[in-house]
Amino acid sequence: MNALLRTLVVLVSLVVAAPVLAAPAADVDLVKQRVAKVGVLRGEFSQEKQVAGFKNPLRSQGRFVLAQDHGVVWTTLKPFPSEVVVTRDRILSRQRDGSSRVELDGRQQPAMRSVNAIMFALMSGDAQALSAQFTVKVEAKANNGWSMQLSPRSAMLGKVFTGLKLQGDRYVREVEITEANQDVTRIHFTGMSETPAALSAEEGGKFE
Repeated sequence: MNALLRTLVVLVSLVVAAPVLAAPAADVDLVKQRVAKVGVLRGEFSQEKQVAGFKNPLRSQGRFVLAQDHGVVWTTLKPFPSEVVVTRDRILSRQRDGSSRVELDGRQQPAMRSVNAIMFALMSGDAQALSAQFTVKVEAKANNGWSMQLSPRSAMLGKVFTGLKLQGDRYVREVEITEANQDVTRIHFTGMSETPAALSAEEGGKFE
């Protein structure tokens, strides 16, 4: 399982089971005012995972399609081609040889039905949704920028994550995940585009 898929599976598996609480309205409103509300967003990502005790980080890069009504398609291009599709009901991985495997299935794990909302919240900077699982601290930046510091509310999450950081402006530009074992994953998003506003036939087919 590649580093990106491990990050998604662990994050989703734990976050969907956390309690629901509210964030301060002012914090939520600040980010809501600054982040674009789009149905479909495309872009590129680069991920760097620094594993505790190792000098060189694990790196990968690729592109993504985020569709609010469907989920997220992560297409890794380097170092090894692969694809991860996160939908309301499952996480599906596809390898370069064309083989596919369901990593998590909502029919077997009903909490998986919350994955779509969680992943969209991370990438779209939805402070209100994220505050269901984390204590949210928001800071305003210059040029309509913002940053969010997320601290786990539950002891269960605290055993895996010490915190998450999001930074952005109109879009989320960076997500940083610090695990309890001090491994740190940073995902940078670039080249964002809101057009075309609808999924292509090929993109839509990946969610089926």
